Amino acid sequence: MNNKPIYLDNASTTKVDDRVLNAMLPYFNELYGNASSNHEFGKQSMDAITNARKEVANLINAIPEEIVFTSGATEAINMAIKGYWEANHERGNHIITVKTEHKAVLKTCEYLEEKGVEVTYLDINEDGVIELQDLIDAIKEDTILVSIMYVNNEIGVIQPIQEIGSICKERNIAFFTDATQAVGKMVVDVLEDNIDILCFSAHKINGPKGTGALYIKNDIKLIPLIHGGGQENELRGGTHNTPGIVGLGKACEIVDADLQNIIVSILDKRDEFEKHIETNNIGVINFKDTNRAPHISSITLNNIDAEDYLLQHKEEFYASTASACNSNLVEISHVIEVSSIENKEHVFRVSFS
Repeated sequence: MNNKPIYLDNASTTKVDDRVLNAMLPYFNELYGNASSNHEFGKQSMDAITNARKEVANLINAIPEEIVFTSGATEAINMAIKGYWEANHERGNHIITVKTEHKAVLKTCEYLEEKGVEVTYLDINEDGVIELQDLIDAIKEDTILVSIMYVNNEIGVIQPIQEIGSICKERNIAFFTDATQAVGKMVVDVLEDNIDILCFSAHKINGPKGTGALYIKNDIKLIPLIHGGGQENELRGGTHNTPGIVGLGKACEIVDADLQNIIVSILDKRDEFEKHIETNNIGVINFKDTNRAPHISSITLNNIDAEDYLLQHKEEFYASTASACNSNLVEISHVIEVSSIENKEHVFRVSFS
């Protein structure tokens, strides 16, 4: 009998799909040519990267030329926000984001504030999302970028992305979204959603760690973070991580081919778990009536600290009291802190794959 605890922390990372791993393996020790080399061995790697770029683009309804490969969402976030400001700061010096963004966004914005950039941090309402009127009211003549995540990584709520995109489009403001928790869990369409820049990571969709993608609409200009040999349309210098990129492409291909069944499967698992929590009076489901991603459930326990509860059940399942990026902190996460949730020390997250 397998008594290994059930892994319920898929919002932090996921297991690499066997099909993804098998697609990657040849590019470690057989087809290991440098994709920038001007010979057949290098061309084989570049062909694989080109195919992966198509698979990534297909998943979000972009074109391949709009995809830049990165080391993950954190790098992509830095590249998007810093790079857009560097390329466009003569047009304005104001950025809008949300208090519940991923730390990569918040820390990047804090860095830019030190450079003299004005940043507005929007609140969330009792449903965990922004008020669109707050966004409209925050826009100034010199606002050049709005950065709002698609799905919150701790509470799972979905922001009104299409409406946000429309507001930005009408005012000629670039809209960037961290879609790390959305891609592979729901239909993401950069055209329908009016998204100018978008990022996500391979390891959230059963791909490898250390690889991500940044979608940059073809009329958007960024200054690169990493200068070098001119790879990725001169937006990210450095030798391509061919195995990782191939793995990301394969993961996107798998998701794209079976997304609706994936969503149904994840929802079944989440609903079963939430029913167990409620039926046995263990806790309440946070933001249950809000538009949520299928794979994340935020739970407030009845009469017990979340850390104590998880410790008691460590032989049964793995879950988290915060995002993996906050796991070294003992205080309540910044997302839970500004939310309407009561008994904040009783909150934990489960996430499914």
